[in-house]
Amino acid sequence: MKKSFVLAAIMVVMGATVAFAQPRAIGGRIGYGLEVSYEHSVGSNMVSLEVGVPAFNGLEAAATYDWIDPFGATFPWNERGEWHWYMGVGAAVATNFKFNGIFVGAAGRFGFEYDFWFPLQLSLDFRPTLGLSAVKGADPAFGYDLYQGGIGLGVRYLF
Repeated sequence: MKKSFVLAAIMVVMGATVAFAQPRAIGGRIGYGLEVSYEHSVGSNMVSLEVGVPAFNGLEAAATYDWIDPFGATFPWNERGEWHWYMGVGAAVATNFKFNGIFVGAAGRFGFEYDFWFPLQLSLDFRPTLGLSAVKGADPAFGYDLYQGGIGLGVRYLF
């Protein structure tokens, strides 16, 4: 019993160390609206989470798993800092106060980023979302829709 407890405690400490030792970034994204952005590395890739106000008339949240420099293609860059490009897939949910509707769909992402030699990251990406939307009082109430997360410029602090 005592050995199991010690083993479980060691596993929890090791898991927390690995989770908090990963590079992360927090900041904002501006484009179709304003968003708060968080990125967390998973191996050589990342998970991106964004929550924001699209076109300043609703709320939205998106999460994507992004592959960094897929297919082994990198930018030829010899100066300080690093260029990366990424693409990914995920999910999004949004609500629109003007039309009293909700949207749920699959999100994609394609973009590139520059990591400075100090803890700052700039990115430019495109995040379209395709899914189902429901608007109260509409006929039909459900339909397919392309909710455009649009092109966004991100500024993040790396830690």
